[in-house]
Amino acid sequence: MKFDAAFAPGDKQFDFDINQVSITPQRAEAVDFSKGYYTVKQAVVVSEKGKFAGANSLAELKDAKIGVQVGTTSFNAVRDVIQPADDPDVFNDQIDVVTALKNDQVDAVVVDLPTAFYVTAAQVENSKIVGQFSSTGGTPEEFGLVMEKGSALKSCVDKAVDALKSKGELAKIEQQWLGSAAGAPELR
Repeated sequence: MKFDAAFAPGDKQFDFDINQVSITPQRAEAVDFSKGYYTVKQAVVVSEKGKFAGANSLAELKDAKIGVQVGTTSFNAVRDVIQPADDPDVFNDQIDVVTALKNDQVDAVVVDLPTAFYVTAAQVENSKIVGQFSSTGGTPEEFGLVMEKGSALKSCVDKAVDALKSKGELAKIEQQWLGSAAGAPELR
């Protein structure tokens, strides 16, 4: 299903969806979320040969033409945190964002950090993560499992997330699969 269909109002064709969906108040009006299972940051991906490849701060990205996927928290993160001269270009799907970077239609793309690792490792040759940043000024952004509004499974899923956290399993998974986060410096 399309990314934004997972948290659109209405009946779902799944019991729960674990798909890198950030918990937001607006989305929570239409669906139920589990407790957060991963604190996520946004990341900036550029071509290694592009004019923003050496960016070390958010201020250095002000004049960049930035691409984001529709329905993601990346749009607000770009607009509110990077505050570029122009609003980001919005694409229908993540693959369209990647294609825009490949074809030099945008200078940079902003995606969540796990997606940025995938983009640089498997989708766009000669690309790199110039850095990561928090998309919010306060409460950290977290991924949650998505369920239909009023799902009877919510309490069970929350218990499972709590158990995985308390046993250290979520931390092990994060270290195993996202341990290279140290290679994405913090942009301020």
